[in-house]
Amino acid sequence: MSTVQHLTADLFDDAVKNKVSLIDFWAEWCGPCRAFSPVLEEIATELPDDILVAKVNIDKDPELAAKFHIMSIPAIFILKDGKPVKNFIGVQPKEKVLQAVLNA
Repeated sequence: MSTVQHLTADLFDDAVKNKVSLIDFWAEWCGPCRAFSPVLEEIATELPDDILVAKVNIDKDPELAAKFHIMSIPAIFILKDGKPVKNFIGVQPKEKVLQAVLNA
């Protein structure tokens, strides 16, 4: 069972290397982001501990948003060894995201 971590630019690269990661790019003012947050918490409880589940606040870390070319949020990225393998824009069903992470 994982828990959702909050990543900043200075921690990001080390946190995502050598593992599968689920990253939610979000902002406090974003209603759909707030709606997806409990879903992300549920997903985290269903994933094994070796999968990182994290959030990145694009207002506090705009360089990460630029690095991943974030144009709309929530933007949900699945990374493998730090490289994007799948992404979704907007609120997504829990099962869809879970399956994508487990298949990464």
